[in-house]
Amino acid sequence: MPTYEFRCKACGSTFDVKRSMDEASAPAPCPNGHDDTVKLLTMAGLGGKANAPAGGAAGGGCCGGGCCG
Repeated sequence: MPTYEFRCKACGSTFDVKRSMDEASAPAPCPNGHDDTVKLLTMAGLGGKANAPAGGAAGGGCCGGGCCG
């Protein structure tokens, strides 16, 4: 199940919530009892050609495939 990170606008704390993707945008109350929270954008797991090294696609090997011919 995915984990989503939220930040409380009232106290500034950040916290994680595990929930289904269907519930990703649902409000999440702060563990300190506040209701004014926002879901943070998490960049982990995003990828594509824009994140590939300049020499080509990322590969296996010791350092991503660039040095192992």
